[in-house]
Amino acid sequence: MVEKLLRSHASVRKYREYTLSKEEVMELIETAQHAASSHFVQAYSVIWITDEVKKEALGSLSRNPQQFETAGAAFLLCADFNRLQAAGKLHDKEIVIDTTENVLVGTVDVALFAQNLVIAAESKGYGICYIGGVRNEPAEISRLFELPEGVFPLFAITIGLPDQHNEVKPRLPVAAILHENAYDSEKYETLLKEYDQTMEDYYASRGSNQKIANWTNSMAEFLENPRRSHMAQFLASKGFHLK
Repeated sequence: MVEKLLRSHASVRKYREYTLSKEEVMELIETAQHAASSHFVQAYSVIWITDEVKKEALGSLSRNPQQFETAGAAFLLCADFNRLQAAGKLHDKEIVIDTTENVLVGTVDVALFAQNLVIAAESKGYGICYIGGVRNEPAEISRLFELPEGVFPLFAITIGLPDQHNEVKPRLPVAAILHENAYDSEKYETLLKEYDQTMEDYYASRGSNQKIANWTNSMAEFLENPRRSHMAQFLASKGFHLK
């Protein structure tokens, strides 16, 4: 049952009219909290966005307005060392946050928490979408939600009743991501060509938004230039100098 649920994930970008209750949200968040956490630091916080003006602003700043307009619940997920600094003060200790390791720890903690949240929501029949577009305007979004030093937004998640169910995209073959005892890059030339054909067939035959495309070309175009280079300066403004 769990395996079937995990294999059925597809992003939902438009939802039916339904608002999650406070009880439903609290249950989902509490379930998500049981994700693993590095050294149990639990370096994450969630902003539940119920203010319609702020929700609309986040949709605009993240360049994903439709998802926020129709979502039954919207959340901004943040790495959080501000709370850990408060813990240190209780014992007259200054917490050093501005390291690359802490950025990695916070990012991983948020991701693990978020995936628990997603699985819990999907197990109840809801659809979800991760919105990395939050990192397009992180400074503006931080001001909008009054995020203090030590806290930075990573992505948003919208949850709701799906207006339509999208087909599941074929993932890379297991052989492309699983290496035994040592990393093997020689297999990629063959495996990636095969996967390109799989994706071309998928994009050409799916129920909506059909197109001519494959995976390797999409990735080459997506990653050939640096993306969101403002993030280093933004993280420094939040107290993370990546020492």
